[in-house]
Amino acid sequence: MEKYYNIKTNRIFTPVRKHAWIFIPLVAVGGLWYPKLGLLIIPMMLALMVTGFLKGRYWCGNICPHGSLFDRFIMPFSLNKQFPKFFKSKIVISLMFIWFMYMFGKRIYSVSRIWGTVSFFDKFGYIFVVNYLITTVLGTAFSLLVAPRSWCKVCPMGSIQGLSYKAAKKTKANIKTDKLVTVEAVEKCQACGKCARVCPMQLDPYLSFNPETNQIEDERCIKCATCVYNCGSSLLSLATQKKAEKIAAEADLAGFEQRQIIKAEILSVRQLKDDTREYTFSFITPEKIDYKAGQFIMVRIKEEPVMYRSYTISSFNEDGRSLSITVKKVNKGYGTHIIFDQFKLGDKVTLEGPLGHELIVDKKAENLLFVAGGIGITPFIPLIKDIMQESGNVKKMTLVYGVNKEEEFLYEEQYKELESMCHRLELIKVVASDENWAGQKGFVTDVIKDLEVSDRKVYMCGPKPMIDATVNTLKQKNVPEKNIFAESA
Repeated sequence: MEKYYNIKTNRIFTPVRKHAWIFIPLVAVGGLWYPKLGLLIIPMMLALMVTGFLKGRYWCGNICPHGSLFDRFIMPFSLNKQFPKFFKSKIVISLMFIWFMYMFGKRIYSVSRIWGTVSFFDKFGYIFVVNYLITTVLGTAFSLLVAPRSWCKVCPMGSIQGLSYKAAKKTKANIKTDKLVTVEAVEKCQACGKCARVCPMQLDPYLSFNPETNQIEDERCIKCATCVYNCGSSLLSLATQKKAEKIAAEADLAGFEQRQIIKAEILSVRQLKDDTREYTFSFITPEKIDYKAGQFIMVRIKEEPVMYRSYTISSFNEDGRSLSITVKKVNKGYGTHIIFDQFKLGDKVTLEGPLGHELIVDKKAENLLFVAGGIGITPFIPLIKDIMQESGNVKKMTLVYGVNKEEEFLYEEQYKELESMCHRLELIKVVASDENWAGQKGFVTDVIKDLEVSDRKVYMCGPKPMIDATVNTLKQKNVPEKNIFAESA
């Protein structure tokens, strides 16, 4: 399973990060014929020391030409493995820095003896050209054989930035310029580990937040924002200390107040499809949990480092002593493979929750629209049952359920039963690409375009592309944004 741990993802977010690699052939190759090009590295070194002082290793993550090369061209071919332990060793990093500075100083001293001659600047520039060429060759080899940013772990220029950053932190001279990875609220982090799996430096952001500041203070962070762009819950940002305080003050913790550790046992495992299972957990401690229809639960899949997967609860809370989730096995999916391969009947597991409020229905509403895509159908059985039992205000519920193939529909018998029992419920199924499907074809958005929805409150669960497309369609049909609620599946 560990081969699926590290994720190759886009890290090119700016024009500088996309094109900075051009500096490498200019200096490392062109400098072999015109050595004075190596002198361009001098202002670059000065610039990275200044940015190091103000922003830590920001240069590494956003401006460095080698970083641009590794992320844009080398990553597709990289083995993308975990860094060897010695790469993380402070001793190895220190020795690399000392060796580099010794060799660099030795060459500078040798060339300084011809100061004032015609060839001095050629010889001086050539020192930088050779160092840059060696760095490129070594960095590329490490990137291919280990991971794209392997060289960054031991890079002497990174060490220089680190030293400059330490000096600034001690004097607090960079408190207004230093932007750190910041979580909106530690309580809302679902510990899925995706930020760690995409991190170029293979750090564990989700385990590293300072609970007092909600920020990651790890000096090895290169401020590249890869974790920010990939956070499934959109909780992360790069922020100064002052901005982080404002984010924390404005954080909405609704639905996360009852978060707790739950010890449970796998009560049953039901195969729904070849790639889909329903797991039911019986609570051990505490014995009873009060959860609401529409909430989700976190399931611990790994102890070291601790990691969870979040699933919307697919069962109705009848006695508060158990709950069910539905898991679809994803190709190369790290978490779902662990659950399918390792979770067995009778196993003891750790849960956290209940959490979330996006899918908790406003029972004062008269007209509701539920939109489900694929595995996102799971929360709507408990939601509908809850409304049937407790809410007389709701006059109309329409559930639009979309899949790619007819065979992907889940819980068909249960929904047919609910529809027959509740005159307020209308179920509309739509299939995107199945020639044998006799019903409505297309996407959930095609169905919604033909519905009167302006007066409805809308609750959605499914893949993010489906949610984004549906939100656009709803806005075009004049549904107020305040009436649209969504959770990705």
